[in-house]
Amino acid sequence: MPHSRRVLVVGGGGREHALAWKLARDGAEVLVAPGNAGTASTAENVAVRGDDIPGLVQLARDRGVDLTVVGPEAPLVAGICDAFTAAGLRIFGPTAKAAQLEGSKIFCKQILHRGDVPTAMFQEFRSVARAREFLEAREDVPVVIKADGLAAGKGVFVCDSRDEALAAVDTLGRDPQLAKAASGILIEERLDGMEVSVMAITDGRTIVTLPPLQDHKAAYDGDTGPNTGGMGAYCPTPFINSDLMAEIEERILVPTVHALRRSKVPFQGVLYAGLMLTAQGPKVLEYNARFGDPECQALMVRLDSSLLDLFDAAVDRRLDDVAPPRWSEAASVTVVMAAEGYPGGVEKGRLIRGLDAAAAIDDVVVFHAATRQTPDGIVTDGGRVLAVTGRGESLAKAKLRAYSAVKEIRWPGGWCRKDISDKAFDHEHRIAAAGATTSAPQPEIGG
Repeated sequence: MPHSRRVLVVGGGGREHALAWKLARDGAEVLVAPGNAGTASTAENVAVRGDDIPGLVQLARDRGVDLTVVGPEAPLVAGICDAFTAAGLRIFGPTAKAAQLEGSKIFCKQILHRGDVPTAMFQEFRSVARAREFLEAREDVPVVIKADGLAAGKGVFVCDSRDEALAAVDTLGRDPQLAKAASGILIEERLDGMEVSVMAITDGRTIVTLPPLQDHKAAYDGDTGPNTGGMGAYCPTPFINSDLMAEIEERILVPTVHALRRSKVPFQGVLYAGLMLTAQGPKVLEYNARFGDPECQALMVRLDSSLLDLFDAAVDRRLDDVAPPRWSEAASVTVVMAAEGYPGGVEKGRLIRGLDAAAAIDDVVVFHAATRQTPDGIVTDGGRVLAVTGRGESLAKAKLRAYSAVKEIRWPGGWCRKDISDKAFDHEHRIAAAGATTSAPQPEIGG
Protein backbone atom coordinates (compact mmCIF):
# COMPACT_ATOMS: atom_id res chain seq x y z
CA MET A 1 0.00 0.00 0.00
CA PRO A 2 1.58 3.32 -1.05
CA HIS A 3 2.31 5.80 1.72
CA SER A 4 0.65 8.61 -0.24
CA ARG A 5 -2.82 7.55 0.95
CA ARG A 6 -4.01 9.98 3.62
CA VAL A 7 -6.73 8.78 5.99
CA LEU A 8 -8.55 10.80 8.64
CA VAL A 9 -9.86 8.93 11.70
CA VAL A 10 -12.53 10.85 13.61
CA GLY A 11 -12.58 10.40 17.39
CA GLY A 12 -10.29 10.26 20.38
CA GLY A 13 -10.86 6.93 22.13
CA GLY A 14 -9.47 3.41 22.24
CA ARG A 15 -11.34 2.30 19.15
CA GLU A 16 -9.87 5.20 17.18
CA HIS A 17 -6.35 4.40 18.42
CA ALA A 18 -6.84 0.80 17.21
CA LEU A 19 -8.11 1.96 13.81
CA ALA A 20 -5.25 4.44 13.40
CA TRP A 21 -2.72 1.80 14.49
CA LYS A 22 -3.99 -0.71 11.90
CA LEU A 23 -4.36 1.81 9.07
CA ALA A 24 -0.80 3.02 9.70
CA ARG A 25 0.38 -0.60 9.49
CA ASP A 26 -1.47 -0.84 6.16
CA GLY A 27 0.78 1.96 4.91
CA ALA A 28 -1.57 4.92 5.18
CA GLU A 29 -0.59 8.36 6.44
CA VAL A 30 -3.08 8.77 9.29
CA LEU A 31 -4.55 11.90 10.86
CA VAL A 32 -6.70 11.61 13.99
CA ALA A 33 -9.11 14.31 15.13
CA PRO A 34 -8.80 14.98 17.98
CA GLY A 35 -6.92 11.81 19.03
CA ASN A 36 -5.22 11.17 22.36
CA ALA A 37 -1.74 10.60 23.77
CA GLY A 38 -1.62 7.13 22.23
CA THR A 39 -2.68 8.05 18.71
CA ALA A 40 0.08 10.68 18.69
CA SER A 41 2.63 7.85 18.61
CA THR A 42 1.23 6.24 15.45
CA ALA A 43 -0.49 9.13 13.66
CA GLU A 44 -0.76 12.91 13.56
CA ASN A 45 -3.26 14.36 16.01
CA VAL A 46 -5.22 17.37 14.77
CA ALA A 47 -7.02 19.64 17.23
CA VAL A 48 -10.50 19.39 15.71
CA ARG A 49 -13.28 17.97 17.87
CA GLY A 50 -15.08 14.84 16.70
CA ASP A 51 -18.42 16.69 16.81
CA ASP A 52 -17.21 19.69 14.79
CA ILE A 53 -18.52 18.48 11.45
CA PRO A 54 -17.82 21.69 9.46
CA GLY A 55 -14.31 21.78 10.95
CA LEU A 56 -13.70 18.17 9.97
CA VAL A 57 -14.92 18.78 6.41
CA GLN A 58 -12.54 21.73 6.17
CA LEU A 59 -9.69 19.67 7.61
CA ALA A 60 -10.25 16.90 5.05
CA ARG A 61 -10.24 19.46 2.22
CA ASP A 62 -7.21 21.38 3.47
CA ARG A 63 -5.09 18.27 4.04
CA GLY A 64 -6.12 16.37 0.90
CA VAL A 65 -7.62 13.46 2.83
CA ASP A 66 -8.44 10.47 0.59
CA LEU A 67 -10.73 8.69 3.05
CA THR A 68 -12.33 9.55 6.38
CA VAL A 69 -13.24 6.84 8.91
CA VAL A 70 -15.65 7.70 11.72
CA GLY A 71 -15.16 5.98 15.08
CA PRO A 72 -17.89 7.18 17.48
CA GLU A 73 -21.63 7.00 17.02
CA ALA A 74 -22.54 10.62 17.84
CA PRO A 75 -21.05 12.21 14.67
CA LEU A 76 -22.69 9.49 12.55
CA VAL A 77 -26.12 10.19 14.02
CA ALA A 78 -25.44 13.93 13.60
CA GLY A 79 -24.89 13.47 9.85
CA ILE A 80 -21.12 13.65 9.33
CA CYS A 81 -21.27 11.22 6.40
CA ASP A 82 -23.98 13.26 4.68
CA ALA A 83 -21.89 16.43 5.08
CA PHE A 84 -18.73 14.80 3.70
CA THR A 85 -20.58 13.26 0.76
CA ALA A 86 -22.20 16.61 -0.06
CA ALA A 87 -18.71 18.13 -0.06
CA GLY A 88 -17.48 15.48 -2.52
CA LEU A 89 -15.32 13.75 0.11
CA ARG A 90 -15.00 9.98 0.58
CA ILE A 91 -16.11 8.74 3.99
CA PHE A 92 -16.70 5.30 5.55
CA GLY A 93 -19.86 5.15 7.61
CA PRO A 94 -23.66 5.30 7.39
CA THR A 95 -25.83 8.31 6.64
CA ALA A 96 -27.65 10.04 9.51
CA LYS A 97 -30.85 8.17 8.59
CA ALA A 98 -29.09 4.80 8.51
CA ALA A 99 -27.24 5.57 11.76
CA GLN A 100 -30.65 5.74 13.45
CA LEU A 101 -30.25 1.96 13.66
CA GLU A 102 -28.15 2.84 16.70
CA GLY A 103 -29.39 6.36 17.37
CA SER A 104 -32.99 5.25 17.92
CA LYS A 105 -33.82 1.91 19.49
CA ILE A 106 -37.41 2.38 18.35
CA PHE A 107 -36.29 2.80 14.72
CA CYS A 108 -34.09 -0.29 15.14
CA LYS A 109 -37.07 -2.34 16.32
CA GLN A 110 -39.10 -1.15 13.33
CA ILE A 111 -36.37 -2.30 10.94
CA LEU A 112 -36.07 -5.67 12.71
CA HIS A 113 -39.83 -6.12 12.46
CA ARG A 114 -39.80 -5.33 8.71
CA GLY A 115 -36.98 -7.79 8.13
CA ASP A 116 -38.57 -10.49 10.31
CA VAL A 117 -35.33 -10.52 12.32
CA PRO A 118 -35.61 -12.35 15.68
CA THR A 119 -35.57 -9.98 18.66
CA ALA A 120 -37.23 -9.48 22.04
CA MET A 121 -40.89 -8.49 22.29
CA PHE A 122 -41.27 -4.86 23.29
CA GLN A 123 -43.52 -1.89 24.00
CA GLU A 124 -42.58 1.72 23.28
CA PHE A 125 -43.52 4.80 25.29
CA ARG A 126 -43.06 8.52 24.79
CA SER A 127 -43.21 9.54 28.45
CA VAL A 128 -41.99 8.30 31.83
CA ALA A 129 -45.56 8.43 33.16
CA ARG A 130 -46.87 6.07 30.45
CA ALA A 131 -43.97 3.65 31.01
CA ARG A 132 -44.68 3.64 34.78
CA GLU A 133 -48.39 2.96 34.17
CA PHE A 134 -47.53 -0.01 31.95
CA LEU A 135 -45.14 -1.51 34.51
CA GLU A 136 -47.51 -1.04 37.44
CA ALA A 137 -50.33 -2.78 35.56
CA ARG A 138 -48.43 -5.87 34.40
CA GLU A 139 -47.01 -8.94 36.12
CA ASP A 140 -43.83 -8.69 38.17
CA VAL A 141 -41.46 -10.23 35.59
CA PRO A 142 -37.89 -9.47 34.48
CA VAL A 143 -37.68 -6.77 31.80
CA VAL A 144 -35.12 -4.55 30.11
CA ILE A 145 -35.60 -0.77 30.12
CA LYS A 146 -33.94 1.18 27.28
CA ALA A 147 -33.67 4.86 26.46
CA ASP A 148 -34.51 5.34 22.79
CA GLY A 149 -31.56 7.61 21.98
CA LEU A 150 -27.79 7.63 22.45
CA ALA A 151 -26.69 7.36 26.08
CA ALA A 152 -22.98 6.39 25.88
CA GLY A 153 -23.79 2.79 26.85
CA LYS A 154 -25.59 3.88 30.01
CA GLY A 155 -29.22 3.94 28.86
CA VAL A 156 -29.96 0.21 29.27
CA PHE A 157 -31.18 -1.32 32.54
CA VAL A 158 -31.58 -5.08 33.00
CA CYS A 159 -34.21 -5.45 35.71
CA ASP A 160 -35.12 -8.55 37.76
CA SER A 161 -38.33 -7.10 39.21
CA ARG A 162 -41.03 -4.48 38.76
CA ASP A 163 -39.46 -2.33 41.48
CA GLU A 164 -36.10 -2.33 39.67
CA ALA A 165 -37.85 -1.48 36.40
CA LEU A 166 -39.75 1.42 37.98
CA ALA A 167 -36.50 2.71 39.48
CA ALA A 168 -34.84 2.51 36.04
CA VAL A 169 -37.66 4.47 34.41
CA ASP A 170 -37.40 7.07 37.18
CA THR A 171 -33.64 7.34 36.53
CA LEU A 172 -34.29 7.97 32.85
CA GLY A 173 -36.77 10.66 33.82
CA ARG A 174 -34.58 12.59 36.22
CA ASP A 175 -30.98 12.15 35.00
CA PRO A 176 -30.15 15.25 32.93
CA GLN A 177 -27.50 13.31 30.98
CA LEU A 178 -30.18 10.84 29.84
CA ALA A 179 -33.09 13.26 29.34
CA LYS A 180 -32.72 13.60 25.56
CA ALA A 181 -32.10 9.88 25.02
CA ALA A 182 -35.15 9.08 27.19
CA SER A 183 -37.61 11.10 25.10
CA GLY A 184 -38.64 7.59 24.04
CA ILE A 185 -38.51 4.52 26.28
CA LEU A 186 -38.57 0.84 25.31
CA ILE A 187 -39.67 -1.89 27.69
CA GLU A 188 -38.57 -5.30 26.43
CA GLU A 189 -38.91 -8.86 27.57
CA ARG A 190 -35.63 -9.95 29.11
CA LEU A 191 -33.89 -12.58 27.02
CA ASP A 192 -31.92 -15.33 28.72
CA GLY A 193 -28.78 -16.87 27.28
CA MET A 194 -25.22 -15.97 26.38
CA GLU A 195 -24.51 -12.50 24.99
CA VAL A 196 -22.14 -12.21 22.02
CA SER A 197 -21.18 -9.62 19.41
CA VAL A 198 -20.96 -10.04 15.62
CA MET A 199 -19.84 -7.20 13.38
CA ALA A 200 -19.90 -6.97 9.60
CA ILE A 201 -18.65 -4.43 7.09
CA THR A 202 -21.25 -3.72 4.43
CA ASP A 203 -21.57 -1.55 1.34
CA GLY A 204 -25.37 -1.77 1.45
CA ARG A 205 -25.55 -4.89 -0.70
CA THR A 206 -22.70 -7.21 0.32
CA ILE A 207 -21.57 -8.04 3.84
CA VAL A 208 -18.15 -9.16 5.09
CA THR A 209 -18.65 -10.76 8.48
CA LEU A 210 -15.90 -10.36 11.06
CA PRO A 211 -14.91 -12.93 13.72
CA PRO A 212 -17.34 -13.22 16.64
CA LEU A 213 -16.48 -11.65 19.98
CA GLN A 214 -17.78 -11.37 23.49
CA ASP A 215 -17.62 -8.09 25.37
CA HIS A 216 -18.18 -7.35 29.05
CA LYS A 217 -20.57 -4.45 29.69
CA ALA A 218 -21.06 -4.73 33.46
CA ALA A 219 -18.57 -2.80 35.56
CA TYR A 220 -17.41 -5.52 37.92
CA ASP A 221 -16.34 -9.17 37.98
CA GLY A 222 -19.06 -11.74 37.52
CA ASP A 223 -21.12 -9.30 35.41
CA THR A 224 -22.16 -7.32 38.47
CA GLY A 225 -22.53 -3.58 38.88
CA PRO A 226 -23.81 -0.91 36.48
CA ASN A 227 -23.58 -1.03 32.70
CA THR A 228 -20.56 0.67 31.15
CA GLY A 229 -19.30 1.42 27.67
CA GLY A 230 -17.41 -1.90 27.86
CA MET A 231 -14.81 -3.25 30.30
CA GLY A 232 -13.14 -5.79 28.01
CA ALA A 233 -13.55 -8.16 25.08
CA TYR A 234 -12.02 -11.28 23.62
CA CYS A 235 -11.91 -12.82 20.16
CA PRO A 236 -12.93 -15.33 18.93
CA THR A 237 -15.65 -16.64 21.24
CA PRO A 238 -16.32 -20.41 21.49
CA PHE A 239 -20.05 -19.77 21.77
CA ILE A 240 -20.34 -19.26 18.00
CA ASN A 241 -19.25 -22.01 15.64
CA SER A 242 -19.38 -21.96 11.83
CA ASP A 243 -22.97 -23.30 11.66
CA LEU A 244 -24.25 -20.69 14.10
CA MET A 245 -22.35 -17.95 12.27
CA ALA A 246 -24.06 -18.98 9.02
CA GLU A 247 -27.43 -18.82 10.79
CA ILE A 248 -26.64 -15.33 12.15
CA GLU A 249 -25.73 -14.13 8.66
CA GLU A 250 -28.82 -15.69 7.07
CA ARG A 251 -31.45 -14.81 9.70
CA ILE A 252 -30.06 -11.56 11.14
CA LEU A 253 -27.40 -9.63 9.22
CA VAL A 254 -28.57 -10.10 5.62
CA PRO A 255 -32.29 -9.49 6.40
CA THR A 256 -31.35 -6.31 8.30
CA VAL A 257 -29.40 -4.93 5.33
CA HIS A 258 -32.28 -5.80 2.99
CA ALA A 259 -34.88 -4.24 5.33
CA LEU A 260 -32.89 -1.01 5.42
CA ARG A 261 -32.67 -0.94 1.62
CA ARG A 262 -36.41 -1.60 1.28
CA SER A 263 -37.00 1.26 3.72
CA LYS A 264 -34.92 3.48 1.40
CA VAL A 265 -32.25 3.79 4.10
CA PRO A 266 -29.27 1.90 2.60
CA PHE A 267 -26.55 1.19 5.16
CA GLN A 268 -22.83 1.45 4.41
CA GLY A 269 -20.30 1.00 7.20
CA VAL A 270 -19.99 -1.29 10.20
CA LEU A 271 -23.10 -3.18 11.22
CA TYR A 272 -22.67 -4.33 14.82
CA ALA A 273 -25.17 -6.86 16.14
CA GLY A 274 -25.36 -7.38 19.89
CA LEU A 275 -26.93 -10.84 20.17
CA MET A 276 -28.38 -13.11 22.82
CA LEU A 277 -28.00 -16.82 22.14
CA THR A 278 -31.34 -18.04 23.47
CA ALA A 279 -32.88 -21.51 23.58
CA GLN A 280 -34.89 -20.43 20.50
CA GLY A 281 -31.77 -19.33 18.62
CA PRO A 282 -29.87 -16.04 18.28
CA LYS A 283 -31.89 -12.84 18.81
CA VAL A 284 -30.87 -9.19 18.37
CA LEU A 285 -30.48 -7.19 21.57
CA GLU A 286 -29.34 -4.04 19.78
CA TYR A 287 -27.57 -2.75 16.71
CA ASN A 288 -24.69 -0.30 16.64
CA ALA A 289 -23.67 1.61 13.54
CA ARG A 290 -19.89 1.49 14.13
CA PHE A 291 -17.13 -0.69 15.58
CA GLY A 292 -17.55 -1.64 19.21
CA ASP A 293 -15.14 -0.32 21.81
CA PRO A 294 -13.25 -2.34 23.10
CA GLU A 295 -14.21 -5.00 20.54
CA CYS A 296 -12.41 -3.07 17.80
CA GLN A 297 -9.12 -3.33 19.68
CA ALA A 298 -9.46 -7.12 20.03
CA LEU A 299 -10.25 -7.41 16.31
CA MET A 300 -7.52 -5.17 14.92
CA VAL A 301 -4.63 -7.10 16.47
CA ARG A 302 -5.90 -10.24 14.70
CA LEU A 303 -6.42 -8.75 11.22
CA ASP A 304 -3.51 -9.75 8.99
CA SER A 305 -4.84 -8.30 5.72
CA SER A 306 -5.54 -4.66 4.85
CA LEU A 307 -8.28 -2.80 6.71
CA LEU A 308 -7.87 0.10 4.28
CA ASP A 309 -8.73 -2.15 1.33
CA LEU A 310 -11.96 -3.19 3.07
CA PHE A 311 -12.93 0.40 3.79
CA ASP A 312 -12.19 1.47 0.21
CA ALA A 313 -14.28 -1.38 -1.19
CA ALA A 314 -17.22 -0.55 1.09
CA VAL A 315 -17.15 3.13 0.14
CA ASP A 316 -16.93 2.28 -3.57
CA ARG A 317 -19.74 -0.33 -3.30
CA ARG A 318 -17.52 -3.18 -4.52
CA LEU A 319 -17.20 -5.43 -1.47
CA ASP A 320 -18.24 -8.38 -3.63
CA ASP A 321 -14.97 -7.99 -5.56
CA VAL A 322 -12.49 -8.04 -2.66
CA ALA A 323 -10.76 -11.09 -1.24
CA PRO A 324 -12.01 -12.15 2.22
CA PRO A 325 -9.95 -10.64 5.05
CA ARG A 326 -7.21 -12.81 6.54
CA TRP A 327 -7.23 -13.34 10.29
CA SER A 328 -4.48 -14.54 12.56
CA GLU A 329 -5.13 -17.88 14.24
CA ALA A 330 -4.05 -16.22 17.48
CA ALA A 331 -6.70 -15.24 20.02
CA SER A 332 -6.91 -11.79 21.59
CA VAL A 333 -8.02 -10.39 24.95
CA THR A 334 -8.61 -6.69 25.63
CA VAL A 335 -8.80 -5.46 29.22
CA VAL A 336 -10.08 -1.94 29.87
CA MET A 337 -8.39 -0.02 32.66
CA ALA A 338 -10.71 2.62 34.09
CA ALA A 339 -10.49 5.61 36.38
CA GLU A 340 -11.82 5.54 39.93
CA GLY A 341 -15.54 6.34 39.93
CA TYR A 342 -16.29 5.10 36.40
CA PRO A 343 -19.01 4.74 35.06
CA GLY A 344 -19.87 7.74 37.23
CA GLY A 345 -17.85 10.93 37.61
CA VAL A 346 -14.07 10.64 37.54
CA GLU A 347 -11.11 12.82 38.39
CA LYS A 348 -8.83 13.54 35.42
CA GLY A 349 -5.14 14.34 35.27
CA ARG A 350 -3.73 11.35 37.17
CA LEU A 351 -0.19 10.50 36.00
CA ILE A 352 0.05 7.05 34.41
CA ARG A 353 3.19 5.00 35.04
CA GLY A 354 4.43 1.79 33.46
CA LEU A 355 3.19 2.27 29.90
CA ASP A 356 6.56 1.51 28.32
CA ALA A 357 7.06 -1.62 30.43
CA ALA A 358 3.61 -2.89 29.45
CA ALA A 359 4.15 -2.20 25.75
CA ALA A 360 7.48 -4.04 25.87
CA ILE A 361 5.74 -7.36 26.59
CA ASP A 362 5.60 -9.57 23.49
CA ASP A 363 2.26 -9.57 21.64
CA VAL A 364 0.82 -6.73 23.71
CA VAL A 365 -0.55 -3.44 22.39
CA VAL A 366 -1.66 -0.74 24.83
CA PHE A 367 -4.41 1.25 23.15
CA HIS A 368 -5.14 4.63 24.71
CA ALA A 369 -8.79 5.56 25.28
CA ALA A 370 -8.83 8.67 27.50
CA THR A 371 -5.30 10.01 27.87
CA ARG A 372 -3.55 13.34 27.41
CA GLN A 373 0.10 14.27 27.04
CA THR A 374 1.43 16.80 29.55
CA PRO A 375 4.95 18.08 30.32
CA ASP A 376 5.03 15.65 33.26
CA GLY A 377 3.94 12.65 31.20
CA ILE A 378 0.74 10.95 30.04
CA VAL A 379 -2.27 11.51 32.33
CA THR A 380 -5.82 10.19 32.56
CA ASP A 381 -8.46 12.20 30.72
CA GLY A 382 -11.74 10.34 31.21
CA GLY A 383 -13.43 7.18 32.49
CA ARG A 384 -12.13 4.33 30.32
CA VAL A 385 -8.44 5.21 30.15
CA LEU A 386 -6.64 2.31 28.42
CA ALA A 387 -7.49 -0.86 26.49
CA VAL A 388 -4.64 -3.29 27.13
CA THR A 389 -4.68 -5.98 24.43
CA GLY A 390 -2.81 -9.27 24.40
CA ARG A 391 -2.47 -11.84 21.63
CA GLY A 392 -1.61 -15.50 22.04
CA GLU A 393 -1.68 -18.89 20.39
CA SER A 394 -4.54 -19.70 22.78
CA LEU A 395 -7.07 -17.62 24.65
CA ALA A 396 -5.31 -18.51 27.92
CA LYS A 397 -2.00 -17.13 26.64
CA ALA A 398 -3.68 -13.99 25.28
CA LYS A 399 -5.31 -13.39 28.66
CA LEU A 400 -2.01 -13.95 30.49
CA ARG A 401 -0.22 -11.42 28.29
CA ALA A 402 -2.98 -8.82 28.66
CA TYR A 403 -3.07 -9.06 32.44
CA SER A 404 0.74 -9.19 32.69
CA ALA A 405 0.75 -5.83 30.93
CA VAL A 406 -2.04 -4.50 33.16
CA LYS A 407 0.12 -5.26 36.21
CA GLU A 408 2.85 -2.97 34.87
CA ILE A 409 0.51 0.03 34.59
CA ARG A 410 -0.56 2.11 37.57
CA TRP A 411 -2.12 5.40 38.57
CA PRO A 412 -4.05 6.38 41.69
CA GLY A 413 -7.51 4.81 41.57
CA GLY A 414 -6.95 2.83 38.35
CA TRP A 415 -8.86 -0.47 38.19
CA CYS A 416 -10.12 -3.18 35.83
CA ARG A 417 -12.18 -6.34 35.75
CA LYS A 418 -10.13 -9.46 36.48
CA ASP A 419 -12.33 -11.96 34.62
CA ILE A 420 -12.26 -10.89 30.98
CA SER A 421 -12.69 -14.02 28.78
CA ASP A 422 -13.42 -16.34 31.73
CA LYS A 423 -16.82 -17.29 30.30
CA ALA A 424 -14.99 -19.00 27.45
CA PHE A 425 -12.95 -21.08 29.88
CA ASP A 426 -16.05 -21.98 31.91
CA HIS A 427 -17.71 -23.11 28.67
CA GLU A 428 -14.74 -25.29 27.75
CA HIS A 429 -14.68 -26.81 31.24
CA ARG A 430 -18.40 -27.66 31.04
CA ILE A 431 -17.90 -29.35 27.68
CA ALA A 432 -14.95 -31.34 29.05
CA ALA A 433 -16.92 -32.32 32.17
CA ALA A 434 -19.81 -33.51 30.00
CA GLY A 435 -17.42 -35.82 28.16
CA ALA A 436 -17.69 -33.95 24.87
CA THR A 437 -15.89 -35.40 21.89
CA THR A 438 -14.29 -33.65 18.94
CA SER A 439 -17.75 -33.47 17.38
CA ALA A 440 -18.62 -30.67 19.83
CA PRO A 441 -18.78 -27.16 18.33
CA GLN A 442 -15.32 -25.66 17.99
CA PRO A 443 -14.39 -22.00 18.03
CA GLU A 444 -14.63 -20.33 14.63
CA ILE A 445 -11.34 -18.65 13.76
CA GLY A 446 -11.80 -16.28 10.89
CA GLY A 447 -14.60 -14.30 9.39
